[in-house]
Amino acid sequence: MKILNVESIRKTFNDHAAVDNVSFALEEGQIFGLISPNGAGKTTTIRMIMNVIVPDSGQITVLGQPNNGNATNVIGYLPEERGMYRKMKVGELLLFLTKLKSMKSRGVKQQIDYWLNRLDIADWKQKKIEELSKGMQQKVQFIATILHKPKLLILDEPFGGLDPINANLIKDIIMELKQNGTTIIFSTHVMESAEKLCERIFLINKGKQVLHGALSDIKKQFGRQNVLLEYEGNDGFLKTSSYIKKFDNYGNYVEIQLANLADSQKLLAEAMAAVTIRKFEIKEPSLNDIFIETVNSKNREEADHE
Repeated sequence: MKILNVESIRKTFNDHAAVDNVSFALEEGQIFGLISPNGAGKTTTIRMIMNVIVPDSGQITVLGQPNNGNATNVIGYLPEERGMYRKMKVGELLLFLTKLKSMKSRGVKQQIDYWLNRLDIADWKQKKIEELSKGMQQKVQFIATILHKPKLLILDEPFGGLDPINANLIKDIIMELKQNGTTIIFSTHVMESAEKLCERIFLINKGKQVLHGALSDIKKQFGRQNVLLEYEGNDGFLKTSSYIKKFDNYGNYVEIQLANLADSQKLLAEAMAAVTIRKFEIKEPSLNDIFIETVNSKNREEADHE
């Protein structure tokens, strides 16, 4: 079942196309990575899904129905820029927000208590929001986002402000929601998180779709052209090798992208003649590698056509 269908949407501001002919669809129980460089159209796309702004053209449907504002109660949205009523107490705020989502009063207080305990902030229920740390406020807003059991959950940088323990706690809840059928749009600048959590990826650059599909298929398109090398000795061979397209050196550890059609075994032989090898590993490109390469390549193409 298609939870969300975005079809050929376009939005301009002062003759600038912030989003230009973007299309994708989400199935039930899927984690979908929506990624882009800063200012490239991701937030505008999310705002159109939320019906905060309306597309100039194209259509968005939620659960098969046109998104005209009536879908608010089946969507949960955690924005990157957090905002809550700072003078309200935690329990009062969460109860107030359930009323905005038209939740039935029966069992609501028990649900609030369940999530406060689950996220280890029950002792702060009677405290004002302004008394909470940034991480605690983040957990309260996360509870507010999922409390009404949305069919579609939009999470924009959900781990921002959280320490590793609480980030892992939120991650476990996200995976639990997915297993229970919630469809999730995961928006982040942290490619490592997107790579671990998302089954499908959609990359926007300058308002246009540049990558879209299953993460496993996208990685296959980029081949296995990366090498991790740990060594002792002089790194001069890295700068002269014809087998290397580019590299990032961190001292005695280097990430290498092979030149087109380069033989990794020949690079290994060359490295062994120059330094002492502690580790030599061929790996598939990370999502971070793909993100940087794709965005830079598209920007160069556009510059060449100007």
